[in-house]
Amino acid sequence: MSLRVLMTLDAAGGVWRYAMDLARALGVEVVFLGFGPTPSPDQRAEAEALGVLDWTGLPLDWMVADAHALACVPQAVAEAAARHRADLIHLNLPTQAAGLRTPLPVVAVSHSCVATWFRAVRNSDLPDGWGWQRGLNAAGLARADAVVAPSRSHADLLRRVYGVAAAVVPNAVAPAAHRTADWPMVAASGRWWDDGKNGAVLDAAARRMDWPVTMLGPVEAPTGQRFTALHATTAGNLPHDRAMALMRDAGIFVSPSLYEPFGLAVAEAAGTAIPLVLADIPTFRELWDSAATFFDPADPDALAHAVNALARDSGERRRLGRAALLRSRHYSPAAQSDAMLGLYARLTEPQPRTATR
Repeated sequence: MSLRVLMTLDAAGGVWRYAMDLARALGVEVVFLGFGPTPSPDQRAEAEALGVLDWTGLPLDWMVADAHALACVPQAVAEAAARHRADLIHLNLPTQAAGLRTPLPVVAVSHSCVATWFRAVRNSDLPDGWGWQRGLNAAGLARADAVVAPSRSHADLLRRVYGVAAAVVPNAVAPAAHRTADWPMVAASGRWWDDGKNGAVLDAAARRMDWPVTMLGPVEAPTGQRFTALHATTAGNLPHDRAMALMRDAGIFVSPSLYEPFGLAVAEAAGTAIPLVLADIPTFRELWDSAATFFDPADPDALAHAVNALARDSGERRRLGRAALLRSRHYSPAAQSDAMLGLYARLTEPQPRTATR
């Protein structure tokens, strides 16, 4: 398929890994348009090996106080699409579509948003003064020619919060080269400064676990929030290959998240045959039911009990690890790229279009 895609991304979270893995599998030209904090040298090298990297320096929606700070974003997207002669725009932050004027088809992928985060984590609507976040995201979702969610659970949440229909294309991870070393260690991965990752419950449970816990991922947000562990070890924000090497050594992988539209780290762990201990939330039930152990994410004792039961039963670890590995193959790069290429093809078929939106 001859196509040039302008794909937005940021270097602050899971969207980076999503964009790299998808671009690698698509087999089309990709131009990455970056927003937010600048990428590390390792990230920059990874992106430039796959396509063109064009960094705007403009902010991400969750890093600003109001919509006015994002006023230049749609114009920057439109100008980059014209400058790079793109055939299609793939936005990994739907707010970037709000006010976007371009003749090109626009795909908006919802990896997360503040409004659905509050619904899942706080069981509430947005606080006073945050309504602009919902309004901007709603405008972007409405502007897009197609909306994509990485799970049925997240698509259902988008429908409840925004009244929008989303196509479901699960995220994917590349097959792992190595299996778990099954060392007596518990690994977890996330942006731990985010309350939705529920790091406090994991840290409290770590005090009662037979095995030590290593928490991979950043503990300080670009906006200043910070997570401090008292009982677990925090390894910080490591390059992806180093983080994967540490995770692969572990005998058990835990995700205590309250909010996960997909959960790439879980899929990466599953691909190395690590047994999974997961928060009992709709997304994880949808994707990993019968291939993981589940616990009440509000209960540190339940988490510690689930981990200790696995730590003491090597046969059950092997069984659950094998089940996780087999399930992870459902979320292959080939399946994801085929679905996205099909969507791109439908949107780029010649048809009457207005000059701008």
